[in-house]
Amino acid sequence: MADDGTLTRADLADILHREIGLSRADSADQVEGILRHMCEALSHGHNVKISGFGSFILRDKGERIGRNPKTGVEVPIAPRRVLTFRPSQTMRDRIAKAG
Repeated sequence: MADDGTLTRADLADILHREIGLSRADSADQVEGILRHMCEALSHGHNVKISGFGSFILRDKGERIGRNPKTGVEVPIAPRRVLTFRPSQTMRDRIAKAG
């Protein structure tokens, strides 16, 4: 894991290499393949659910009026699609125990 406590693609590939015994190149390919499939599904409008981990959910937000905090001027905010993550109950329980 990186010094700042962030788990990276390289860390995931290294874990596969150490725990499963795949070569470093095959481990990196597996991680990239999984992430590519997830990105493709999301880009085609599908949600991604990983049991015991959580769900990546696409949500369409409608147009709304916002306000520039410096000037107070109202500004229209265009409709857009956003990606949210909802952790599973298992994940929430693990995080609560770790804290």
